[in-house]
Amino acid sequence: MQNNYHLFHIPVMGTGFSIDTPIKVAPFGISSVISIIDDILVEKVRKFYARKYNFSFKEIAHNEFDSRAKRITEYLNLVQKIVNIKIEEIKNQPFFHQNNKSKYFEMLPESSPLKHAYNRLFHIVEGPQKDFLAAELNDSILPGSIDVNIMSKIDQINLTTRKEMTGDEFSEAKAALRGFAKSNLSSSVVFSAGINRGLFTSISQFSDFYRDHTGQLKKKITLKVSDFRSALIQGKFLAAKGLEVSEFRIESGLNCGGHSFVSNGLLLPFLLREFKEKKAQLTEELKPVIQRYYETMGREFPLSALTEEPLITVQGGIGTGGEAQRMIEDFGCDSTGWGSPFLLVHEATNVDRDTLELLMNATKDDLYLSNSSPLGVPFNNLRNTGSEHWTKTKSLTPKPGSPCPKGCLVSNTEFSDTPICTASTLYQTQKISEINNRDTSEENKRKFINAVHEKICLCEHLGNGTLISLGIDKKKVSPQAICPGPNIVWFNREYSLREMIDHIYGRGLSLVPEERPHMFCQEIELYVNYIDRLFDTIELDEKGISYLKKFRENLETGMDYCLEIGLKEAYPHENLASIPSFISEQKLKLNRIFAENNLF
Repeated sequence: MQNNYHLFHIPVMGTGFSIDTPIKVAPFGISSVISIIDDILVEKVRKFYARKYNFSFKEIAHNEFDSRAKRITEYLNLVQKIVNIKIEEIKNQPFFHQNNKSKYFEMLPESSPLKHAYNRLFHIVEGPQKDFLAAELNDSILPGSIDVNIMSKIDQINLTTRKEMTGDEFSEAKAALRGFAKSNLSSSVVFSAGINRGLFTSISQFSDFYRDHTGQLKKKITLKVSDFRSALIQGKFLAAKGLEVSEFRIESGLNCGGHSFVSNGLLLPFLLREFKEKKAQLTEELKPVIQRYYETMGREFPLSALTEEPLITVQGGIGTGGEAQRMIEDFGCDSTGWGSPFLLVHEATNVDRDTLELLMNATKDDLYLSNSSPLGVPFNNLRNTGSEHWTKTKSLTPKPGSPCPKGCLVSNTEFSDTPICTASTLYQTQKISEINNRDTSEENKRKFINAVHEKICLCEHLGNGTLISLGIDKKKVSPQAICPGPNIVWFNREYSLREMIDHIYGRGLSLVPEERPHMFCQEIELYVNYIDRLFDTIELDEKGISYLKKFRENLETGMDYCLEIGLKEAYPHENLASIPSFISEQKLKLNRIFAENNLF
């Protein structure tokens, strides 16, 4: 059982940065998300923690039947086992001491009834009443949710050792889903990167995603979405199979870490308002469909579930307690996601020392939206990482690119029937040869070749920092990549878990400077810069011009709405005053960009 005691969650970060975050924070009632894309990394971390806690460990070989799913199941079960041990340790600690029990309650938000009861305990005289309340509080100590993330786009079918296709049910995403579904966890799977009909259909194989005889869901579905329309489309597809979406997780298209799934100019506050206004549709249009499915299957759908509303949560660029409070109070969100700032909290995530130093000293120019992902999706990056240096060095050799040891991101069939990765040596050598044979200028050839060299072996390099941090691998053989959001620039040192949580809830001094612009300002600037870049890549034909104009229209509508918000009363530690002048500046820049390209 997990709780909803906190008003924030820690989203998935990379493949490894949050891979053991639940072990660290779930015992304090904090929910977080593990990436289960990389089963090789998962197996290494499972071995590390099994040995650390003196559990038996039997390796699951790569060539073992359904090894990917089995590795994930075993790791998730181990994480749950360790979290439960830690919860029992906290329960067995005494009250009225500076220990993890006091830390558990003190870190709760001020609005928490549980925290109010804990504070009341200090003012009750010794006796049966105090003992009863203490016992109640002890029973209320529950772990945060151990959630997992599956990126729907990463779903290639793997090959056997004989180079034969393993079958659709053994594809990357379906095997990962099976690994979660067969685990002992009662938590959520977060699906990101859009709809995957085959993957979503396969969920129906697992009974844990349907309500049991008590009306409960053991395993829940969370959809990370970029707009209301996609939320409704995906929700309807799942509802037709009797599957409920328990949470819609809205993320800024650009003001986030990792891959950026950019909207066509729709800003986060505009999206949040739409979800708030249309939230009832997510129940009224989906629940009756789910009820009919249960009836056709001869099962009972609880009447109380018909009116249960899905959670609406938000993440991306939130940087102060006041901004988080606005998400909850004004937009009706149930929780806020805080990712990148937790990269500087060793009590929550794994980042190697060298990369940590880069993060703490990062300037605005060090954080950039790159084309380095083999998926072809814009990817948030940090300059001067071990991965960047390694990739550049390799690009100067006859064999650029990666040996592709994991193959998580294979998708290109330009040179073979079997998909290969655009960050691999196999692809890059062939692509560069093809470019060199083109009838074009040397300048164009250099430009095309540089674009090939930009691709990074993300599935290997994103996990290396974790392996170095845990002492599993050595730095000299493990180039490290990281994918922070732009918001990290305002956080410049290491923080304790308690410090960061106090900051999230607006307790004490803010960890970011007063001059930090509002999160809405930062998102607007990112979108204006993005549309500027679009003019370098998009064809200015009728279709391209129409897209750019719609993008601009959406962006300006969002800016006007942000101006309305800027006139409201600010919450503590919320820099609403920065909005008017910032938007005025960005509107001028937007007009200039279009004028320079002869679009008015």
